[in-house]
Amino acid sequence: MKQYTNIFWTALRLGCTSFGGPAAHIGYFRREYVERQKWLDEKSYADIVALANFLPGPASSQVGIAIGMVRGGFLGGLLAWLGFTLPSVLILTSFALFVHEQTAQAGWIHSLKLLAVAVVAQAVFEMGKKLAPDAVRQTIVLAAAASLFLFPSSYMQLIVIGVSGIVGYLVYREEEAGITNITAFFVSRKTGIFSLILFFTLLFGLPFLCTFVSSPLLVLFDTMYRSGAFVFGGGHVVLPLLETEIVDSGMMKKELFLAGYGVTQAVPGPLFTFSSYIGASLYGVMGAIVATIGIFLPAFLLILGGLPFWNALRGHSSMRSALLGINAGVVGILLAALYDPIFKSSVMTMIDAVLVLLYFALLSVWRLPSWLVVGVAFGCGLLV
Repeated sequence: MKQYTNIFWTALRLGCTSFGGPAAHIGYFRREYVERQKWLDEKSYADIVALANFLPGPASSQVGIAIGMVRGGFLGGLLAWLGFTLPSVLILTSFALFVHEQTAQAGWIHSLKLLAVAVVAQAVFEMGKKLAPDAVRQTIVLAAAASLFLFPSSYMQLIVIGVSGIVGYLVYREEEAGITNITAFFVSRKTGIFSLILFFTLLFGLPFLCTFVSSPLLVLFDTMYRSGAFVFGGGHVVLPLLETEIVDSGMMKKELFLAGYGVTQAVPGPLFTFSSYIGASLYGVMGAIVATIGIFLPAFLLILGGLPFWNALRGHSSMRSALLGINAGVVGILLAALYDPIFKSSVMTMIDAVLVLLYFALLSVWRLPSWLVVGVAFGCGLLV
């Protein structure tokens, strides 16, 4: 029981302090789960990040779910998701019901976005040292980042991972990668197969069911499920899908939709909790619950279905060699995300740049806990 409590409270702390979107969350997770908790090593963490980037859905949430499963099986994954997601769900549901959009312009929110720049920079620096120690992998990092600078799309991320894996296999196939096995307690292949079958059953069955059952909540669940199942690259990519489904269909006015999306980017936790805002705006608290479960369920089913087979694949020597390249490619993807959208959307003035350097020093040089640096960023935002 203590183990599960620790999983939940650790994820809840991250859910309250992880600002800045998917790339920043990867940095926060690494700092907490690899450096502080030591639940898994750097290479295993990078492997999980690579798996999450292979799958559709919210990458950072899938990383958290996978780590929860590594630590405590199915229940551990559920608790890790719940802890990380709950704070932003509550904030956005409350905002939809009670608060006005001017909150999104507060100075302390901008300061927390600057903190996200420092968090991602730290993650790129630390992961780069360990996962790209030689010239070949450093070249993979830079080439991956350059590719995403030139062609910034979620599909390019998949291409980068694939090419990085091929390079890793060709260069390191004669070497022993030395990667430890990820143990997902109680996650068997049978469970994985069942999860994948359920994923596709819901994907094709829900639209069919909606033609026979007249229920606004069922339509909302189907809309969110399909959006969560078809999105690669994180929460930023879900905006055009949801806008087509929600705004163009007349369910919500565009101004209300965009106001909620702006606030979503300013709160901690996964950007997919934008669904909570939409659900609450349309159908109150029950709508928020249905929409949140609907958009996250595909991610949970895919990571539950993929993790057992990922273990089997990474056990082969050829896959271990490919993973050396893939892990370097993941660092390159994170480096590209550091510039766009994180740096471009946050650093506007020289004072902003100075604050980023301050937060980076507090995290990387002085090694202060994340929650304390969040407090400093909040205070700086109120003052500056």
